[in-house]
Amino acid sequence: MIIERLLAKFFLASRWLLAPFYIGLVLGLVALLVKMGQHVWHAVPQILESREADVILTVLGLIDLTLTASLVVIVILAGYENFVARIEPSENWPEWMGKIDFTGLKLKLLSSIVAISAIQLLRAFMDIGNVSDRDLAWYGGLLLVFVVSGLLLAVTDRLSGEKH
Repeated sequence: MIIERLLAKFFLASRWLLAPFYIGLVLGLVALLVKMGQHVWHAVPQILESREADVILTVLGLIDLTLTASLVVIVILAGYENFVARIEPSENWPEWMGKIDFTGLKLKLLSSIVAISAIQLLRAFMDIGNVSDRDLAWYGGLLLVFVVSGLLLAVTDRLSGEKH
């Protein structure tokens, strides 16, 4: 009995080994912010001379970075809340926090990945002259795989009877 309780406490305490991973994700978020700054820094001086398609490609790149950063924030907050420790709510508390379980987190992650993949495909179509047919096919195929995976995940979650 004592060994069981000690093992349970040991295993429960091991969840704190995840904290450095979330710190690493915060550093990744900082890296995305730096990349966003670089994109804006390079785009702004050239905006008046740029073609409309180039501006759209730049904006799509910014959207891509923003969606990726949002994905990282979802993983950090929901993952920490679900696996490490409860976060005390404040006035800036996101409405979805505390309500998202692991299945909901998976669905949010996959839907974000689908959106990021779709933006990559759209960027490739906008720059069709510089993208090979092979690359375009891969972008489209990957998007299709992500969409089908998301649908299958949603269906299996629905069939398992979990409520979201």
